[in-house]
Amino acid sequence: MAERVVTAHIPVLLAREVDRLADRLERPRGWVVKEALMRYVELERKRHELTREALDDVEAGRVVEHAAVAAWAARVAGSARKSRR
Repeated sequence: MAERVVTAHIPVLLAREVDRLADRLERPRGWVVKEALMRYVELERKRHELTREALDDVEAGRVVEHAAVAAWAARVAGSARKSRR
């Protein structure tokens, strides 16, 4: 895979945490940063995908009324209280 250098200014405390993590994992600092960025980018991609799906559901009328959700939450809370007794 082709690579490209990306430079970013980060807070000193964050840089120290990255250094400590790299030491603990016995990996280069660049590896730690690359792993973190890959995971963040994937998380944001998935979040965007789920948001688009949710908006598509709303546009298609696939929604649940607030009152129905509130009633369900009350039932769940009541069941949880009963099971703790």
